Amino acid sequence: MASQSSAAVMTKTGLGRDDPQYGAIPPIALVKHVETLRDGESFRAGEVVVTAHLTPGHTPGGTSWTWTSCQDSRCLNMVYADSLTPVSAGAFQFTRSREYPGAVQDFEKSFAFLAAVPCDILLTTHPDVSNLWDRLEKRQQGVLPDPRACRQLAAHAREQLQRRVAAEEQRLNR
Repeated sequence: MASQSSAAVMTKTGLGRDDPQYGAIPPIALVKHVETLRDGESFRAGEVVVTAHLTPGHTPGGTSWTWTSCQDSRCLNMVYADSLTPVSAGAFQFTRSREYPGAVQDFEKSFAFLAAVPCDILLTTHPDVSNLWDRLEKRQQGVLPDPRACRQLAAHAREQLQRRVAAEEQRLNR
């Protein structure tokens, strides 16, 4: 299951030219069959209903996923947040890309989603980005459910993007 943009990468190109990291990382192995989902569309994985949320920026096809996990009578809002880090290959500029002209606007849309989504447990591509290991160690103290985690990730990612945009502007003004 993937966004339309990610599905094209996974089944046809191996890495899209509009991906900010194009040329810096090796292409992925192609996948024969990928189902596509639109923003807000859900699918069932056993008893769990998983919803796709397009969160582009890091890549044009970035997708985050939400679901509810229940144990006994306690239910938590789970969020797997795709990367929101503005990393790229060499000369790529998020503010002036011909291949991905809406990158900055896409990041802002993704930040807004993460700041607003109900989020008790945050999972990320890199567990340290969401302090998962620390939260797991402290779970007996009630630290694991953290409804602020998604908002904090969005704020941190926005700061990273702002620094990246400022650095791009500085390079242009030299």
